[in-house]
Amino acid sequence: MLSAESAVSRNHDGRGSFFFILSTLVPALIASALTACGYQFRVEGAGPTIGGAPATSSQEPPPRLIIRTLINGSFEPNLETRYTNYLREEFSTGSGAQVVPESEAADLVLTGQILSVILPTLSFSRTATLESRTEVVVLVRVEDARLRKVVWSQVVKGASEFFITSDLQFNRALQNRAIEQAGRFVAADLAARFLLQLETGTLTKQVSAPDPVSH
Repeated sequence: MLSAESAVSRNHDGRGSFFFILSTLVPALIASALTACGYQFRVEGAGPTIGGAPATSSQEPPPRLIIRTLINGSFEPNLETRYTNYLREEFSTGSGAQVVPESEAADLVLTGQILSVILPTLSFSRTATLESRTEVVVLVRVEDARLRKVVWSQVVKGASEFFITSDLQFNRALQNRAIEQAGRFVAADLAARFLLQLETGTLTKQVSAPDPVSH
């Protein structure tokens, strides 16, 4: 006869074998059933990457862009230099182009004009103006440097409000600040529009498109 200890040991071994077979068989049956029902588990691609997947970058190098000093057609003196600098700053960081000096070779050339600067009144009392606004209108053109062909043009308006005080000198400082802000808004808007032209391929199509032949 088997001792009690031997019987317990054999019983334990039998249960262990039974649970091992069961733990192996059940997942296989589940996978088989899911496959038969049309479910498939599939992993494609390289899988997750530590730190995230690298950003997709265009194979085309950024176009080299010259920004020439704007022509000032407004009544505000010395505005062309400041607005040109705003354009160069914004296009350097947010247009998708590489801004280069005029002495270097470039693919594109940007020229433009400050068309107007007006100061409409926003609010007033019976005796004085309380709030005013600066509205600036700028026209820019981008030309293909090789073909001497205009590939993009845009008119943009920027605005900035300011309050009027009893101090004339302080009012002038507030007006100058509003003109500066309006110019920065214009530059940022133009850079964003230019970037959209590059990303959609519109600018490239304009450069590569042949001029119409006149008969």
